[in-house]
Amino acid sequence: MKTLLLSLLMTSLALAADSNVSEIAVKDIDGKDSTLKAYAGKVLLIVNVASECGYTGQYAGLQALHEKMAEKGVAVLGFPCNDFGGQEPGSEAIIKTFCTENYKVTFPMFSKVAIKGDAKHPLYAALQSAAGEVGWNFEKFLIGKDGKVLKRFGSDVQPESPELLAAIEAALK
Repeated sequence: MKTLLLSLLMTSLALAADSNVSEIAVKDIDGKDSTLKAYAGKVLLIVNVASECGYTGQYAGLQALHEKMAEKGVAVLGFPCNDFGGQEPGSEAIIKTFCTENYKVTFPMFSKVAIKGDAKHPLYAALQSAAGEVGWNFEKFLIGKDGKVLKRFGSDVQPESPELLAAIEAALK
């Protein structure tokens, strides 16, 4: 019985690691249904963001990264989440205004997602299956051109950190 359970667990983990995130349904910040197919063939940096977090200042670094790397084939994607400390309590309209007015965000933003519990968004279920549980706001998932998770970076890894930039450059090759 233990062998069967272990085999099933290993199979599901392998499938999650092999899954392509571009097929997962999402909603943009304006509530329009979408998928990540528009970003197929690009390197993605998927970030769970929050407007009232100690890491909120990372919006500036994420915007700078977007401006620097978009032409090279990198897309920064922001997914607001209120699961950690209740630090994203506003509506999508409030979040969009906050990001635009305070950080001049032009990278794609999406509707709020749940990351913890039974209501976990399918995108974050796949990301966490492949690279580990999210512990706080502004954790970053690096996705390869093939749509598969390459690496997860913690909240304390700044968008301009050499570690993150090197991983992005490697993913572009």
